[in-house]
Amino acid sequence: MAHKKGQGSVKNGRDSHAKRRGIKLYAGQSVGIGGIIVVQCGTKFAPGRYVRRAKNDYLFAVADGTIYFDQGGKRVNVQPADPANVNV
Repeated sequence: MAHKKGQGSVKNGRDSHAKRRGIKLYAGQSVGIGGIIVVQCGTKFAPGRYVRRAKNDYLFAVADGTIYFDQGGKRVNVQPADPANVNV
């Protein structure tokens, strides 16, 4: 029986990089068309008015305007800067 450990791989030698998820623009901040508001995995935050969910669950704006939250901070909305000029 060997008295020293073999040269196998270590069990604790791995760590992943931070993914920088979360809210990127907060309530009251302005956003442009296509601006990313939330980076998430799954649907922690739901899209509201003038906000869409991307294939990777990111939330982005489809109109220029100001961000606001409702439903206890779970739904993200955009108040358009010029409501007459929105084509959604």
